[in-house]
Amino acid sequence: MAGGNISYVEVEESLTGRYMQTARSGKHTFIVDEPVAAGGSDNGPGPYEYLLAALGACTSMTLRMYAEIKNLPLQRVRVRLGHRKIHAQDCLDCVTREGKVDEITCEIFLEGDLTEEQQQRLLEIAGRCPVHRTFTSEIKVRSRLGWSTPPADAD
Repeated sequence: MAGGNISYVEVEESLTGRYMQTARSGKHTFIVDEPVAAGGSDNGPGPYEYLLAALGACTSMTLRMYAEIKNLPLQRVRVRLGHRKIHAQDCLDCVTREGKVDEITCEIFLEGDLTEEQQQRLLEIAGRCPVHRTFTSEIKVRSRLGWSTPPADAD
């Protein structure tokens, strides 16, 4: 396929809870669920929490790689993320003007004897992590039906 490698994750209903899902990526298996307030059984993080975890992990890993390349005295990175839907009219820097938009906040905590200039550079680099770039670029989700066995009329 043009454009690079494809990463695969397979998700299916666990059949042990109303919304509980089992996700697999390579040799890793993890649970996705909704909180009780949303009708789930809260047996695992929800879909948005996994999106936030992906962004947080990628941000931290990108900062670690950069710090190692530049020999910066970065001892540890911690990233706290939040997600909410806000009214577009309340977002001064959003292109969308009607309805709601998704807002993700990303607070980065850096430990180490870093100068103000190094900290600012790391903040700039954080916005260059691949997952951040994915979130801020045009995204196409292409859904189609899959078949565990071919339909009767398939050749």
